[in-house]
Amino acid sequence: MMPKRSVVDGGSAKYHKLTKSHDDGYIGLQFERPPPKVPYKAILLATVLFSIGTILLIIGSLLLTGYISAEYADRTWPVIIIGALMFIPGAYHVRIAYYAYKGYSGYSYDDIPEFD
Repeated sequence: MMPKRSVVDGGSAKYHKLTKSHDDGYIGLQFERPPPKVPYKAILLATVLFSIGTILLIIGSLLLTGYISAEYADRTWPVIIIGALMFIPGAYHVRIAYYAYKGYSGYSYDDIPEFD
């Protein structure tokens, strides 16, 4: 059934006002999620933390086992601790970014903090 129209004279053109039908003011687009915004800076930082943390952990482990002769053996544990402090958050966020890129359920780029 067509909605009723009333004719309004607007000079040289006639305008028709539509009466309110079953339109409740909502459109389907407002319920769709926008495409995810990829936090490139945060992913780059996570990759750098992961890489440097891995290198420091390997160097610290080689110093601890004696494959690299340590002139100052007291620097072994700080290298391992700093490597672990960099490796853990880097690996965590790189994993989230990888799973979000692959589209696994439960993972999205919203879980990675942005820098603005």
